[in-house]
Amino acid sequence: MPIAAKIRVQRMIKGYSQEYMAFRLDISQNAYSKLERGETKLTVRRFYEIAEILEISIDSLLPEN
Repeated sequence: MPIAAKIRVQRMIKGYSQEYMAFRLDISQNAYSKLERGETKLTVRRFYEIAEILEISIDSLLPEN
């Protein structure tokens, strides 16, 4: 499963909206939506920020070998 899809799943498990995630990341909801769809590349910094908001390890978001 791609990283973007894993982020979406984890966000939904937590019950967070895209609007909430965007607010926490200080970006627009549209920009966050593009991250989840894989249309915008994730920076390492953003990747860590998302994992922190979702209270999960970055390992759980990485592709499986």
